[in-house]
Amino acid sequence: MAVAASLLKDVLALDAPSRAELVDELLASLDQPDQAIDTLWAAEAESRIDAYDRGEIGSVSVHEVMARYEKK
Repeated sequence: MAVAASLLKDVLALDAPSRAELVDELLASLDQPDQAIDTLWAAEAESRIDAYDRGEIGSVSVHEVMARYEKK
């Protein structure tokens, strides 16, 4: 943890734009796509579209969704 504390001290000494750039880079490094999950979600989306096309499931308007949300 000493390395992290030392690094944090150095980072906090940077000017605001440099710190913001560093934050952006750190967050981007955490946002790595997972191909397996993307593939599963694509298959799920296709399955739902097919079920809708076959009349097996319906849809709800955005207005109805928001009305339900606002009630909570």
